[in-house]
Amino acid sequence: MDTPLWTPYDGMAEAFARHAEDSPYNAHYDRPAVLAALGDVAGRDVLDAGCGPGLYARALLDAGARVTAFDASGPMVALARERVGERARVDRAVLGQPLPYPDVAFDAAVCALAVHHVDDRPAAFAELHRVLRPGGALVVSTTHPSADWLRLGGSYFDRVLETETWGEWTGRRQVRFWREPLSALCAAATGAGFVIDLLEEPRPAASMGQRYPEENAKLEREPGFLLLRLRRLPAPLGGLPGGR
Repeated sequence: MDTPLWTPYDGMAEAFARHAEDSPYNAHYDRPAVLAALGDVAGRDVLDAGCGPGLYARALLDAGARVTAFDASGPMVALARERVGERARVDRAVLGQPLPYPDVAFDAAVCALAVHHVDDRPAAFAELHRVLRPGGALVVSTTHPSADWLRLGGSYFDRVLETETWGEWTGRRQVRFWREPLSALCAAATGAGFVIDLLEEPRPAASMGQRYPEENAKLEREPGFLLLRLRRLPAPLGGLPGGR
């Protein structure tokens, strides 16, 4: 693509960070579901891929993880570094391109609401598989493919680069993302060597019902996001180091 899909986040990084801190879909829907699916991270090396302003990284640190994070957006990296301070390493790197980490460096990883902004999703999954240790889990969240299709129209089975205008809190910015069927997303993950350990259509956290009752009622009727927990298989006996 001529302009990277993550570019709009450069101009709305601070507004996004303020919004995501307590927004219904970020703070009371996606973040609780992703962290719950990852499970106990105390004492583990965890990668936050596409970390945005560092909200997941902070939560992982507070849960006892050793965290490394990266994002493609320079302003988002700056915000994440400010949020986590010296507690974590935060790099500027692009999901879908080679990552600046050695093989089998992490016990687990999260990639929250970022993979649909990546042009080459198979390459993104391949790199995340490479840096995970055998047996390690990657939790990925994304917009629900059927929700996108019902909202935007067209054929469910097409891969389409969509453009939406986000609300006033962003300054009315246009955001682009890939819409694709669930089978294509799963194939990109399994083609990279992952097995699907969990496929979840999350329900809102109890806190959403208290803070945002209208959004809570909607998400109790229809899905908004989709969550996959992917696992790198342990190395076979006699296999190569790192299970490759």
